[in-house]
Amino acid sequence: MTATSEAPAAKTARGRQLSALNPIEQLKAGHLPRRLVQLYVGLFLYGGSMGLMIQGNLGLDPWDVLHSGITKHLNLSFGTVAIAVSFVVLLAWIPLRQWPGLGTISNAIVIGLVTDLTLATVDRPDQLWLRIVFMASGIVVNALAGALYIGAQLGPGPRDGMMTGLVRRTGRSVRLVRTSIEVTVLAVGWLLGGVVGFGTVAYAIAIGPLVHFLLPLFTVRLDVEAARK
Repeated sequence: MTATSEAPAAKTARGRQLSALNPIEQLKAGHLPRRLVQLYVGLFLYGGSMGLMIQGNLGLDPWDVLHSGITKHLNLSFGTVAIAVSFVVLLAWIPLRQWPGLGTISNAIVIGLVTDLTLATVDRPDQLWLRIVFMASGIVVNALAGALYIGAQLGPGPRDGMMTGLVRRTGRSVRLVRTSIEVTVLAVGWLLGGVVGFGTVAYAIAIGPLVHFLLPLFTVRLDVEAARK
């Protein structure tokens, strides 16, 4: 999904479209109450899923490896680092000529706050089987959360928007751009001491197919013509 009207609409697995609308058009495209609820439920679940994976301590997704690496060198909470990195990434949107939507700004703030809340209320288990449950649950809930907030169509997250902006500006494939970004982020995070492990591999293998299955179920069909009047 992209926040610019120049990019073509993306189709989900079952044919529903992620509409290419600018931030104002996104708000005018109908079903706004439902989409707002879906957006914030998704962001809340996303932050919770990140907290579960962190407490599982078996490895994190590439961006969270970076966040955890930064926390080793700064006296800041994980969520605070995630929020700060989100706004740094948003600076990259400027040369890409993209505008953040409501969902973009909400993503940058809410996920980090909920992650810190989860870390403050859910203890890290000692038993390996329970840590595996935390990791597996975190991956599944993360995919569900991503499908919810992306399907609400109120603007991509900062990191997703940077990826789609680079695809549009460079003409390179989504696969190449996303892989390049995540390998770079993972490498930097690992060098900083971020948590890399089995969970990192499991996330990389599972997240794509899970989102591919779930996204069509939660993509809200928008009134594109009304939004552009």
